[in-house]
Amino acid sequence: MGVETATYISQLSATNPLGTDPISQGDDQIRLVKEVLQAQFTSLGAAAVTGTAAELNLIDGYTGTTAELNTLDVTTQGTSEASKVLTADASGDVTIADGAYDFDVASHDGTNGLLLGGTLVTATATELNLIDGYTGTTAELNTLDVTTQGTAEASKVVTSDGSLVTNFADGVVQRPEMKDYSETKTALSAAASVAIDMTNGNVFTITPDQNTTFTFTNPSPTGKSCAFTLIWTQDSSDRTISWPASVDWAGGTVPDVTSGSGKIDIYTFFTLDAGTIWYGFQAGADMATPS
Repeated sequence: MGVETATYISQLSATNPLGTDPISQGDDQIRLVKEVLQAQFTSLGAAAVTGTAAELNLIDGYTGTTAELNTLDVTTQGTSEASKVLTADASGDVTIADGAYDFDVASHDGTNGLLLGGTLVTATATELNLIDGYTGTTAELNTLDVTTQGTAEASKVVTSDGSLVTNFADGVVQRPEMKDYSETKTALSAAASVAIDMTNGNVFTITPDQNTTFTFTNPSPTGKSCAFTLIWTQDSSDRTISWPASVDWAGGTVPDVTSGSGKIDIYTFFTLDAGTIWYGFQAGADMATPS
């Protein structure tokens, strides 16, 4: 037979050369096979093909482009591959395998960062870690830009603790409408010397067991008004009061203390200069004992 012609492997006949063909035609057939192989695999160069048949068969039936194939060195879309750290399924869900893997977001458009819904996330790791362990709701998180309930945070002007005590740190609360509010009442312990501390409240009560000397401490700074009320309930034996020299009494006269067990006198005081002068008034004398 004559020597066949071929350009691709599929065009070669597996039965050639015949056993009856001249030896010279067998030589020509060998040269033809080498030409076909070189023409079919033009880009192999000096590199050896090390892929297995199974690996090479992965591209069997692939209809995409080379660019699409190079998009991710991850897995065939729709097939999870355990040997890869990052896998994607047919729904577009991407899974980072269990383990200590870093998720590093490289530059996507010249600005490093993570895009969520088209918006660049600019929060730092420290800021994002603030929500680690948070168990409340979004609504609770948005209630106050203050602090986690139960933890005072000195860096904030307004702080709140677990007892719902909110500290405005002498800041101004402007134009509030107050409804159903109360003032803190502090019961003072009887003693010969008793300090009335403004940080403990603005209404104080005492039932003395001896003559008592009062001092007023921690008023508001100069330029601010600071006021409090003192409710005195007389002992079974009459007790006297010694007031601070800084008290300027209405009419220039120190009021008498009502005599008699359980008798109640009410005093009010206010200062505008951090306690240099306290303006004092006996708001009520010999008041009835609450029933």
